[in-house]
Amino acid sequence: MAEWQRIFLQNLGVPPHHQRRRHVQLQPSTPFQCVLKRVEGNVLKQKILDDMVDVEFQLRLSFFDATYRHFFGRTWKSIAKPLKAAPGEPPAVVFNETVYFHTSLDHPSIVLVVELVAAARRRDGPSQDLSCGFGILPLFNSKREPTTVQMKEKGLRLYHGTPRALLHPLLQEPLETNKHLTAMESSYLQCSCQPHPPLQAACHLVPENSPLSSGQRVPGMSAAHEGDFFQKPRLMRTVTWYLERLTIHLYPSLQRFEEELLELLLSDQGSAALDGNTLAVQERRLHVGVHNGFGFVQAPQVAVLVPEAEATRGRAGSLRRKQGGADRPSSDGQALLLRSRIHLTEMVRHPAFGVFFQLEYVFSVASGPDGKASSVTSLTTPAYKHSIRWAVWNPALDTGPSRIVLPLQGGTQHNPSHVLVYKTPPASMSSEEVKQVESGTIQFHFSTGSDECLATAAKSVSCTSGEPSLPKNPPVPSPGSPPSSSMVLSTQDYSQGPGLSISQLAASPASLTAKPPSGKALQTHSSEVLGPELEESPRGAITHLESDLSYSSLSQDPPAADQLQELPFTPVHLPILALGPQARSSSTVLSRASLARLHSSGFPKLLDCNQEPVPVVDPADPGDFHLQKEEADLLQSNEIILQFLAFARTTQDSTASETWPQTVYFTFQFYRFPSVTTPRLQLLKADGFGASPSAASSHVLVQTKQDGTLNLGSPGFQLKYMVDPSFLKPGERRWFIRYLLEHSLQIDVWDGDSLLLVGSAAVKLQHLLRQGRTAVQVYHELEVVTMEYKQDITVMSGEVLKHGGMKPVGVHAVVAGHLHLSLANIGHLCEQRLRKAHSLPPHRSRVISSHDGSSGFRGGSLLSESPYGAANVCLAQKLADVDSELAAMLFSRLREVSAAFQHTSREASITRRRKLDRMLSVRKRESQEVTSLEKGSFAMRRHEARIQHLRDLQIVEAYRERIKAESIATMLSRAITTRHTLYATFGTAEFFEFALKNPYSVQHTVSIEADNPELSVIVDSREWKHFKELTQTTTPLEEDMFHLQDGRLPQVYLRPKETVHIPFKYQVFCVEQPAVMQQGPAELTFSEGSQDAATPWKSSSMQTKHIKVSFRTSGGRLLAILSVKVEAQPHVVDQTFRFYHPELTFLKKSIRLPPGHMLPGAPVGMSGGEQEIFVRCSDPNVISETKKMGPGEPQDIFLKVAGGPSPQIKRFFLSIYTDPWLVAPTQIWQFYLHSLLRIDVSCVTGQLARFSLVLRGTQALRKVKAYTSHPQELKVNPEGVFILPANGVQDLHLGVRPHSAGSQFIYLNLVDVEFHQLVSSWLLCLLCRQPIISKAFEIVLPPGGGKGVNKRITYTNPYPSRRRYCLYTNRPDLLQFKEDSFEIGRGETYTIGLRFAPSQSAGEEEILIYINDHEDKNEETFCVKVTYQ
Repeated sequence: MAEWQRIFLQNLGVPPHHQRRRHVQLQPSTPFQCVLKRVEGNVLKQKILDDMVDVEFQLRLSFFDATYRHFFGRTWKSIAKPLKAAPGEPPAVVFNETVYFHTSLDHPSIVLVVELVAAARRRDGPSQDLSCGFGILPLFNSKREPTTVQMKEKGLRLYHGTPRALLHPLLQEPLETNKHLTAMESSYLQCSCQPHPPLQAACHLVPENSPLSSGQRVPGMSAAHEGDFFQKPRLMRTVTWYLERLTIHLYPSLQRFEEELLELLLSDQGSAALDGNTLAVQERRLHVGVHNGFGFVQAPQVAVLVPEAEATRGRAGSLRRKQGGADRPSSDGQALLLRSRIHLTEMVRHPAFGVFFQLEYVFSVASGPDGKASSVTSLTTPAYKHSIRWAVWNPALDTGPSRIVLPLQGGTQHNPSHVLVYKTPPASMSSEEVKQVESGTIQFHFSTGSDECLATAAKSVSCTSGEPSLPKNPPVPSPGSPPSSSMVLSTQDYSQGPGLSISQLAASPASLTAKPPSGKALQTHSSEVLGPELEESPRGAITHLESDLSYSSLSQDPPAADQLQELPFTPVHLPILALGPQARSSSTVLSRASLARLHSSGFPKLLDCNQEPVPVVDPADPGDFHLQKEEADLLQSNEIILQFLAFARTTQDSTASETWPQTVYFTFQFYRFPSVTTPRLQLLKADGFGASPSAASSHVLVQTKQDGTLNLGSPGFQLKYMVDPSFLKPGERRWFIRYLLEHSLQIDVWDGDSLLLVGSAAVKLQHLLRQGRTAVQVYHELEVVTMEYKQDITVMSGEVLKHGGMKPVGVHAVVAGHLHLSLANIGHLCEQRLRKAHSLPPHRSRVISSHDGSSGFRGGSLLSESPYGAANVCLAQKLADVDSELAAMLFSRLREVSAAFQHTSREASITRRRKLDRMLSVRKRESQEVTSLEKGSFAMRRHEARIQHLRDLQIVEAYRERIKAESIATMLSRAITTRHTLYATFGTAEFFEFALKNPYSVQHTVSIEADNPELSVIVDSREWKHFKELTQTTTPLEEDMFHLQDGRLPQVYLRPKETVHIPFKYQVFCVEQPAVMQQGPAELTFSEGSQDAATPWKSSSMQTKHIKVSFRTSGGRLLAILSVKVEAQPHVVDQTFRFYHPELTFLKKSIRLPPGHMLPGAPVGMSGGEQEIFVRCSDPNVISETKKMGPGEPQDIFLKVAGGPSPQIKRFFLSIYTDPWLVAPTQIWQFYLHSLLRIDVSCVTGQLARFSLVLRGTQALRKVKAYTSHPQELKVNPEGVFILPANGVQDLHLGVRPHSAGSQFIYLNLVDVEFHQLVSSWLLCLLCRQPIISKAFEIVLPPGGGKGVNKRITYTNPYPSRRRYCLYTNRPDLLQFKEDSFEIGRGETYTIGLRFAPSQSAGEEEILIYINDHEDKNEETFCVKVTYQ
């Protein structure tokens, strides 16, 4: 009891505002993890702390409701930390605290207030707490979704004052932008706050709205090995306890107690309130729940108590008290009985776990002269309740079956239900024994589930004459089954029939059916709960045990089926197959005639380094490529040239001319160069071009000049990439050669006018390997394939077709055209002599030592800004030339201050720069005033100059003294700093070891701390061994080398003068991508001088990172510093996926991989049954996962992506690994998610459905045009270019006539025709049904080329008036009408002329003929079955 009492009193909190609790709905709590890193800035330098000693700082967290201006929950306090100033760093207070909490109040007004408190004392006074500032952490956004606050460079800003300022009525929402809150200058708290789903499993043990430290022990949770109890909570095993034969005795007797209680209630209500009515005890309830000191593990169970006499007689009765007199109670029983057994399935053997009992009375006002209320009036009589007594039983750990007697408590003391409790008798009795029972007692028999197992074969024990018979022992659930969470209490056998109480009828008017006696045990389900208790916990329920009583019923525990079991389930989103670029597009070999036409079309001729024509190779030749021969080539520079020549249309669809683009542009990414978007290229028809049988007409690609005319003199479009040793890293040449040998280049083709995707093509790059030749060129005719992902298609088998290809699952490919492309590789000699070693030394490149010349003191001045790699020479410089802030304060430097001073370093805050600008303007104004007085004597001017010079010298002296200590500390830290540079790419782990030496003659325990989590210490010896084997590092390997301090910082033990190798791994998975990307061609035209220049190899968005690793002894002394410079480089993209999805919805896709041994980059010798795939995504908000499958089972990757508003395009990358340590990805996929406005249309095939869209103008007037992906089925009005006024509204009328039944997607783009920008985009989701077919015909035609066949059918007008009809068909490529419309009188017959076009292949086709009226509604539909044989 002492342990539970201590924990309970320590964790009392303030409840939320009553209005907020009233609107709380039934929903789970949201768990959070908050990491408090450090506080730095002016907040630590307040004047009030100057006269204080023993200053330590503390962080406090509190919940605040901004709507009702109410603090609630429990305030968390961190450990007090002193102010530390590391060399070279500003003063800061490092907390490194992790806090966990959960809350169900998912409202944007619920915030977390962080307060910085200084605990200090005056030299002759006591200690006191001083508030230094506070910050506000939002928990939920406007959509009631949890927010994520990441660790920023500066952190959370702090405000002046104390959090009590938030209670002021002028501080309205939003708090962050309120003008009455003043932010501190250069004061920040580095922290992060994000949802923590693993804590959801332990939310029932942790109190709500109460932050807890990571190391705080919670009863019911097992100790964590890493010291963090909440990172991955582990729950203690629960046991089932049984409480039976429960009785409650009240002092001096039950009758006297209830009489006094009613009299006090009558006196409180007053005679006027009751107006002669009777006040009666309607029910006596008992709340029983398990409490762990923090809160209830589950909602307390509620059962009904009855007086002992009523249980014996079997009739319901109640005690009433009428105004003005006292009636004799209907029962003479001296105890309250519980006629049931209580099952507590959530008990844990822990000293802080206790069973809580609360006695509650329900009162009602009954009308009538005799004080008896009829059943009808009782159902509508309002009832109210009062808590009378409570008790907590804290059993010992070794408690066995026994009879327990507990004293009841009351009065104003704290209780777990946080309600007011009826008073206790006055303490007038001196005997201690009497004091134990004067408030009443509760008695019950206790047993555990294991005790019940031992007694299953024993007979029932008969009870005393004053108590009902004991129930039979219930069966115990299996040890492996989870405990039941049902709130239904088991029933018992009684001689009397069921008696329903009045409140039971009022709670649920549904009829109850008594079950017949049975020899089998009756099972009580949660569906038998009659109704929830009014104004109680939403999970609690009142159980009336009289509802299901029989003579031979056996009570039984609710089974483990209360916890739903997961069944094998096939997701609705069927997997699509990652076909790979090789399987998506094929290349056609050009004939000699096609090559001759290419040469005669005027495309630029390519020459090698000797000014000779580049030889052309056959792409059909598989070739025999040798990596060693390619590496030994003397021409180390490779000039990669891509020439886009022509684009051809296929003859698969005769209506393709309507959708054929007039202009196109291309997007692709070569190697690790940035992505390229070409300008718009015009398509000019070239008759007879192309030799492929599928090419009907080809179009030459032509660039546009600056004046808008076509550049007919130089057709095609050319791009060059220079890959030379200055671009490649050391040892990267072999990677580049392997890239050309194994990978394909994927090219996306876009319509330059409509900005719709035409298709994608893939070309193999292996023919770019020169194999000792000076240059090589290859021509390709690539199929441009459009991939349509179907979700309602039947799943097909994963049969392997060829290397890298399988039968597509849910993928429909359509060849949209053919792209003529030329690839060339021209070799050049390097301008500078290459090093002999083409790769880094395998055993030394991964080991960094402080004695290899990359560290140490290199000399120089304190203000030297020379780079680390500069020579050991330092030239004397003026202080004003080194520091721009000092130059701003000097009078004599006003004219020499450059414009660069106006923009100081990035580290300076905006407020500081504004003050410096103000000081500069004041100095200039003073100098101008001095210049206006030039009429004075020359001696006066010299005197003024000397005074200014003396003042400048004083300022310089003061400035030097101020920065001397900091500069010396920075210089000394450079002496122990080792520098290392990493060239990192997305998803690839960079491994190295740092040789750490203990220079002292005593042993030390060194803590290793990095300021960036992307650089981590490898603490697992298995992972360390794996990296050593990959990199062939021969340094020693130690088992159990590191000890994790507080579960976070690794520590290593160093003997005197000992050197150890610390393994490090740098790996980044997050790539920042812009949320909104402009879709459209590049608006630049390549002239002769610039068309060959490719984009620089390094993107401007990739910034260099500097990571500092500190090695500190246990006393805080710096032993060494490792400064890691990370140069981020672009990565290779192996495959690109594009998905079009409705806006603000989740895209759920399953992508099926080919067998593991077929994946490019998979380990050699890996069989299909050994594969295990791991995935990581560059966007943390994208859910990506894969499951380990058995041998022969297909491997799927599941994606869940949240789409943004239209027309936003979300881009992210997915890295695929085949090793468990995620060293290097075997594949990197690029995903584009196009968010479109969704429009659902239900229509009938062949019938025109009209609707309109509302277009809203932008801030500027635009000339726009609407384009559609299916112009044969979707018509727009206006069809041409029209004006969209600025900030105006205009209707766009649409007409849909679908050709096929089922689900169909149609894309609609609104494009600015002047700037070729996408204004808006829609996704039309058509649900088409086929009309009723009235007549059917059949015809047999010969296949192949030839003339068509003419046929006729008749149609009779069934109406009594003249009508006009229109004719349509779903296959305009196979059927044409003689007349598209006709008009006939009533009862007349019209002959419809049909012409069937020849088919290129044999088979059967069903052609529908739609006969529509003048309103374009379908009158009749004919079906013609055509057999081509």
